[in-house]
Amino acid sequence: METKYIFVTGGVVSSLGKGIISSSLARLLLSRGYKVTIQKFDPYINIDPGTLNPYEHGECYVTVDGHEADLDLGHYERFTNTPTTRANNVTTGRIYQSVIDKERRGDYLGKTVQIIPHITDEIKRNVKMLGNTGKFDFVITEIGGTVGDIESTPYLEAVRQLRWELGKNSLCVHLTYVPYLKAAKELKTKPTQHSVKLLQQVGIQPDVLVLRTEKDIPIGMRRKVAQFCNVEPDAVIQSIDAPTIYQVPLLMHEQHLDEIVLRKMDITPEGEPDLTAWNAFLHKLSTASEEVNIGLVGKYVQLQDAYKSINESLSQAAVHCGRKLNLTYVNSEKLSEDNAGEHLKDLDGVVIAPGFGQRGIEGKFHAIKWTREHDVPTFGICLGMQCMVIEFARNVLCLEEANSTEMDTKTPHNVIDLMEEQKSISNMGGTMRLGAYECELKPDSRVAEAYGSTRVSERHRHRFEFNGEYRDRFDQGGMRCVGTNPETGLVEVVEIPEKRWFIGTQYHPEYQSTVLHPNPLFISFIKAAVAYREDRK
Repeated sequence: METKYIFVTGGVVSSLGKGIISSSLARLLLSRGYKVTIQKFDPYINIDPGTLNPYEHGECYVTVDGHEADLDLGHYERFTNTPTTRANNVTTGRIYQSVIDKERRGDYLGKTVQIIPHITDEIKRNVKMLGNTGKFDFVITEIGGTVGDIESTPYLEAVRQLRWELGKNSLCVHLTYVPYLKAAKELKTKPTQHSVKLLQQVGIQPDVLVLRTEKDIPIGMRRKVAQFCNVEPDAVIQSIDAPTIYQVPLLMHEQHLDEIVLRKMDITPEGEPDLTAWNAFLHKLSTASEEVNIGLVGKYVQLQDAYKSINESLSQAAVHCGRKLNLTYVNSEKLSEDNAGEHLKDLDGVVIAPGFGQRGIEGKFHAIKWTREHDVPTFGICLGMQCMVIEFARNVLCLEEANSTEMDTKTPHNVIDLMEEQKSISNMGGTMRLGAYECELKPDSRVAEAYGSTRVSERHRHRFEFNGEYRDRFDQGGMRCVGTNPETGLVEVVEIPEKRWFIGTQYHPEYQSTVLHPNPLFISFIKAAVAYREDRK
């Protein structure tokens, strides 16, 4: 069949969950046997979110082909179990860069370059890029921002043009907010009406409305919305707060969102989506009664989205182990040698978070020293792994001033150093070691046991690496280098075999953990944490 294009827009306020609705619709269509992909268009002028502060934009996600992307791509992958690439996330910066490059080459034959048609044509080209591969039945395109934003205007104009060009092969789902006024004890639909009118003013009539709400919206009120917004009554759906985002596909299916979308695109829905595995996950999630207490040590703990993929990976792994995750955020800036035990003593396992820079780094060293000495299951990721190496060098190998050259360029023991190929790089954006790389694991390692394999591929995002000149000293001292890149010899994984579970990975295993296939390393970590909890009982 011809590729169908579904556009998801948002109104009233941001952060309503367009990514979750897009992912849920994709999950339902996938469960019906269709081939689906999702892409996100971000209206900011950055080329990608790689240089954005996590407080500004949350987590920076990394695709298999090494593109730094919006955190919604993490949701897409976790819901669909399908890897994404740079084609799945496009920013205004990339659109303008491409158009300006074409202008410099003379591709426009001397014409004046304008928003319409040149910018909008470039947006349309990117929208259709995935569909033109012939691999997908549906391409779901989420337009970032809120209708009415100046930044989103070119994208909405491109969508308007595509709606006319594609006809029945395109559809618009508009997500809005229905606020509840506590004083009046009323739900208010006026913001939704205004939002739809803004969309209509730019020439787009939504086919489906999804009303984000904290209270149940009566049928009569939904009919009123349908009447004022020129939408069929059965195509006005509510998205009420759910205990977990992973219930949203079921809530959408209960209101026939997948069937409505298919019918509006001239496809007759047949049978029911196969959600057996999804329901099994949700059953485990809802029936898990015993907890596992995990601490996440990092400096961005005030904003949970900064560690979104790690949070979700831990949660998924806990569910598959029949446990309920109780996640505690530990601010590394507030940890000292004296108080580390007080903060960590009730935890069953500790994750040392990734990040960049000096701030909060000493607190991570104190946390690692305490968990290592008290044999608490500990998982270091990227900078977390590097901190494990530095702490071990200082306190076990007696290299007192050991450090990373990221933190101290004059350290006499640069156990973590800038990668050789990074030394001549001056630009910050998109220049790290990014994307999926192979890793060879020692057969007798706990990591190989967790994966059930001695060869894995995981995603990276770093500039600094374990200094191979110290490898023998670490191996002899008790911290083994058990994972290396087969081409470069770069150390990817370290572990202390004599501990219950003390493992650091230079790569980010959280980027390849999904609802239906949690990353094996997270499952192994949670199992170790559960065993430690039982031992203490």
